[in-house]
Amino acid sequence: MTEHITEKEFQRTVIEAFQAHNWKVAHFRPGMTSRIDKQGKPVWVTPVQADGKGFVDLVCARERILYIEAKSETGELFEEQKAWRDVILAAGGEWYCFRPQDWDAIEEVLA
Repeated sequence: MTEHITEKEFQRTVIEAFQAHNWKVAHFRPGMTSRIDKQGKPVWVTPVQADGKGFVDLVCARERILYIEAKSETGELFEEQKAWRDVILAAGGEWYCFRPQDWDAIEEVLA
């Protein structure tokens, strides 16, 4: 796995790997809104309600349920993502933050 892969490319690779190992994978993509930012670019948002902001990138299910945040090598967790991590772990869930350099760990989870 290359170190200069984008987060989007890495996420796609993780999804494909889990699906190839018969996991069900859910990912909720942002949608473009009619709003324009200060630079004149469209605003992209993931429509969520309640406490959904910062929810994990992927939910994977097979014999157990995994909550996965996929990050680039330099990507950082936002406060809302850390809050979701903390509550998932406190509830006994399996939460992972994977980066391209973690491919050996990903393969262990897939095994």
